[in-house]
Amino acid sequence: MKVLVSLVSFIALLLVLLPGPLYRFGIAELSTAFMLFRFGLYAGVLALVLLLIQVIFKRKTITLTSALTAVIFSAIAIIVPLSMMTTAQKVPPIHDISTDLDNPPEFVAIAPLRADAANPVAYAGAETAEQQRQAFPELQTLNYPQSQSELIAAAEQAANNLSWDIVNVDGNVGIIEATDTTMWFGFKDDVVIRVTDDGSERLLDIRSKSRVGKSDLGKNADRIRSFIEELDGVLGE
Repeated sequence: MKVLVSLVSFIALLLVLLPGPLYRFGIAELSTAFMLFRFGLYAGVLALVLLLIQVIFKRKTITLTSALTAVIFSAIAIIVPLSMMTTAQKVPPIHDISTDLDNPPEFVAIAPLRADAANPVAYAGAETAEQQRQAFPELQTLNYPQSQSELIAAAEQAANNLSWDIVNVDGNVGIIEATDTTMWFGFKDDVVIRVTDDGSERLLDIRSKSRVGKSDLGKNADRIRSFIEELDGVLGE
């Protein structure tokens, strides 16, 4: 029984940890990766049930190390998928976030890189905009006193600090385009930053859009917040 509990809990852990790398390196499709997540959750629950049976009927076969290891592995296998499911329920099923919902910055240099992407380069539309307003009302156009050239330079530095891959910087029109690759699954999400001169101040807008997936689990909104925080740090504000 001890061997069975350890084996099932270890398999559960693998089923949760491996889908990301398997998808990232092209070994498994995204649908397969998510299916493995579900199996990992089920296996984690099964391991805990088996451990409980062992405690009740075969207590003498239990060791503290094996029991603790099984609990830790099973907990990870259960918590990770449940956390993602909980997040998915809290955020709207959208993947295109912009601080300007009426005139979102457009992808230009990045557009060819998204030719085969499941999500088209065009903005998702009014329904997405309304869902964003409800979920992330704080994400709005920012204004700064710096010149356009200073703000573009600072924005490029902030993007580099966040380890984004810069695709295009056009200081003449005030545009920066970049791609951010997520660590676990290797999802590529694209970002465009637009700086507009509005007389006494500069208006900065940022848009972040996933290439795949109906819902981004709030990742694009988090990315915009991280950029704003990093930019303010670069500007010393």
